[in-house]
Amino acid sequence: MNTMSSTTNPQDHFEITTLISGFFRAMDERRFEEGWARAYFTDDLRTTTPLGVAEGADAVRGVEEAVGRFAATLHLSSDVVVRAEPGARTADVSWNAHMTHVHLDSTLRARGEGADPLFTVGGVYEGEFRRTDSGWRVSRMSVRAVWTTGEPPVLPEGTATRVAELTGARTRG
Repeated sequence: MNTMSSTTNPQDHFEITTLISGFFRAMDERRFEEGWARAYFTDDLRTTTPLGVAEGADAVRGVEEAVGRFAATLHLSSDVVVRAEPGARTADVSWNAHMTHVHLDSTLRARGEGADPLFTVGGVYEGEFRRTDSGWRVSRMSVRAVWTTGEPPVLPEGTATRVAELTGARTRG
């Protein structure tokens, strides 16, 4: 199956796919040094996740905080679909993701003996990418879980309440 529309420039598809892979790798390796997000996002980034909507620096902090709730993560992307006319300044992009999260020891202790060390998610990302002077960057990004196994991380009280309100799901606080 061809993952590009008939009008998408193959070079744009390659650059966007490489950006997605680099972003996932940065999360998994926790490469969050000062200014790391400029390599992936526009300054006006807007994210929509099960934890809510965030913009700009708050969206970037949200990525860092989400990954920090786990001892390790591994994000895999596939089936990247880029919809953009050749020479366009923006592209609509979607991709599948398999996200494996290893719980912190503190989470496992809190849940007791026999707690599942993994929380795994199969999801779909959708985004708007913008061509900048530095290359393609993500300006809008949302993630939707299609399925999960295991339990999500133990969330701070306020965050757990917000997730329950947004998803209608029960969470542990």
